[in-house]
Amino acid sequence: MQAEPVEDEALRPDDVQRTKVMLLGAGEFSRELAVVFQRLGAEVIAVERHADAPAHRVADESVVVDLTDTDELAAVIGRLQPSFVVTVTDVVAADALTAAAETGFAQVFPTARSARLTADREGLRRLAADELGLPTAPFWFAGSLEELRAVADYAGYPLQVQPVARIDGHAATVVSAPDELEAAWQRAVAAGGPRTPDRVLAETVVEFDFRVTVLTVRSEGPTGPVVEFCTPIGHGETTGDVVESWQPQNLTPAALDAAKSIAARIVKALGGRGVFGVELMVRGDEVYFCDVSASPYESGLVTLRTQRLSEFELQARSILGLRTDTIMISPGAADVVYSEAVEQAGTIGSGLREALAVPESDVRVFGNDADGRRRLGVAIVTADDVDTARDRARQASAALRKHWGS
Repeated sequence: MQAEPVEDEALRPDDVQRTKVMLLGAGEFSRELAVVFQRLGAEVIAVERHADAPAHRVADESVVVDLTDTDELAAVIGRLQPSFVVTVTDVVAADALTAAAETGFAQVFPTARSARLTADREGLRRLAADELGLPTAPFWFAGSLEELRAVADYAGYPLQVQPVARIDGHAATVVSAPDELEAAWQRAVAAGGPRTPDRVLAETVVEFDFRVTVLTVRSEGPTGPVVEFCTPIGHGETTGDVVESWQPQNLTPAALDAAKSIAARIVKALGGRGVFGVELMVRGDEVYFCDVSASPYESGLVTLRTQRLSEFELQARSILGLRTDTIMISPGAADVVYSEAVEQAGTIGSGLREALAVPESDVRVFGNDADGRRRLGVAIVTADDVDTARDRARQASAALRKHWGS
């Protein structure tokens, strides 16, 4: 007698078709994620604080709500009753996520605890360094300019100062002398906003060879949680209006083992399912924990072309309970283009044509989904090796900037 086929833990097609996914945050990353969920048969609701956000244009339903208002957000979740609530922004009421998880009808990713910690550098550093014992740069927190001066007197220079709240672009300042402290304090406090008034993170500037992001995928397997690692992604500091990343970034065997160990420990502590961007500093065989994001990560945009499954596909599949893999299929590089304020070109012009004429290139042109400094787009290329890919990415991003006349 023929054996009955065994179902794995992935959702059956009929289950997926009935699945309703609510995305909190409707920016460009949410738009990519919404399309992936829809391709897997899910109905997508995009929620944002303003109308006509990028994901609103592709979602099955769009909602405008203040994501920081616990009562308002909880009411929307209760009314629409999604199967999954997925946070794709750092500006969200964690209490509403806790309430959604307690309803019984919604699974929340990342978990409310994870969302709260990854948006708060103080809580995250204390978890990483004090509870888990992960190696980090020496750090302190200051609640006033006087406290920051005392930290600097003790720690010495150079010292990096940044907001406690996670902010795009970080608003980090490297201070080299006492007379630079006040400006660094003011910049960090202004960027931190009302969530963490008058509180900053100060840390010793550690010498390192390079920074890497280890995209870590946590999913559910037949016997419990499964953790997979993408090939390390290297990335540079912001240079003018461009942020560069590339895959693979080679590490020594000892450093790679340490990077995976650190990533696995912090992801396990945060819990939940999905993609976590674990940012690390590497010096020889030594690896230091810097930060973690519990959602698709900017450095991970390169995976749109380098991996069989991009970070967005990995996020959606792991949340839905579908099988994942982290196979890299080609070396590649990505340049994200930023600007403070610019009008997007209304037609396809020579800049876009020139960018796409670069061998093995692709681009994403982003909408205006942020105030102030924002992502305009990204050039992503592949090649036989990373050096060639990085050169091509620079060519493509330089051409892409002409799309906005910059």
